[in-house]
Amino acid sequence: MGETITLTATDGHQLGAYRADPDGAPKGAIIVIQEIFGVNSHVRNVVDGFAAEGYVAIAPAIFDRFQRDVDLGYEDNDKAIGIGLKAQGNEHLDLVMADVRAAWEAASAAGKVGITGYCWGGFVAWAAACRLDFDAAAGYYGGGILALNDEEPKCPTILHFGKHDQSIPLDDVEAITKAHPEVPVYIYDAGHGFNCDHRPEYNEEATTMALKRTMDLFTENVG
Repeated sequence: MGETITLTATDGHQLGAYRADPDGAPKGAIIVIQEIFGVNSHVRNVVDGFAAEGYVAIAPAIFDRFQRDVDLGYEDNDKAIGIGLKAQGNEHLDLVMADVRAAWEAASAAGKVGITGYCWGGFVAWAAACRLDFDAAAGYYGGGILALNDEEPKCPTILHFGKHDQSIPLDDVEAITKAHPEVPVYIYDAGHGFNCDHRPEYNEEATTMALKRTMDLFTENVG
């Protein structure tokens, strides 16, 4: 359904992206931010799913700043590579935001634009909700959000976490909830990565409920 395109950030950096368009006129657009594993087959499937729901969907390859064409699996060696690239992204978050903005600009012709992200992408989606001009944001198990807990989303935002996530303590989730009472925070009987059906942590029940809430958010605020 989708195709690979090239985006250009304000500093001239060019990055790849996976884009899928709906049949017929779009309701709006959704930017999909990857896990630490790059724009891999799972992320492309997510993009295709949003397009099937009537949205232009784009997943920018934001690791292209540091390593081109990252497409990793879920084995330990690939995870180590992804963790290293994530660290570079966190160190250069302003550049990551420039790349996310490039995706927003490419999608904005479709109308209002929402953003969602998974794992590190959940953190990036939170930062984008606070710093850029999105119309709605949904973050999934975003490790690192606590570091930006003093920033406020500029658009309607929801967050999804797993009760059994070993990398995001429930104390952190509670601190986020306390600092942002206007942000709905949903906790599922699941672990980290529960939305990814390529991972052993996949939880169908949690995925279904989280997707419904995410789509309700986008229907109300994007189109």
